[in-house]
Amino acid sequence: MSGAPCEVWFYHLERTGVDRALPMLLEKTLARGWRALVRTSDPDNVAALDEGLWTYADDSFLPHAADSDPLAPRQPILISGAVEPPANEAQALFLVDGAEAGDLAGFERCVLLFDGGDETQLSGARARWARFKAEGHPVSYWKHSPDGAWGKQA
Repeated sequence: MSGAPCEVWFYHLERTGVDRALPMLLEKTLARGWRALVRTSDPDNVAALDEGLWTYADDSFLPHAADSDPLAPRQPILISGAVEPPANEAQALFLVDGAEAGDLAGFERCVLLFDGGDETQLSGARARWARFKAEGHPVSYWKHSPDGAWGKQA
């Protein structure tokens, strides 16, 4: 870790769901040489996320496991329903389903994915933006452009 505050990136999902956006972002994270922790607010959703990462594309492989797996510390991607330090020493934290970030110390980047069509998630993202900014974290906002590519809006 560089000692700099964790960057927090907000991904406003309008044209795709978490099931499609998360794997693509995780591929970019691994390509960067980073490990990742995917945190869900619903512990029962860990199995669904696990299954989704195995089956999202026939031509891709994302090595991952649930944090309860005995080999969790060796996995490049962990999925967890708990707010605790990652066993795999992840540099990137992904928050889905309204999951709480917890302590961001030790992370280079936190990526919050939220459904722009869900008013509860939208207002929650706005509140988190203000909180992270007040805490001194560099924040940025990403949204799909008309051509479908992710574009940094703020």
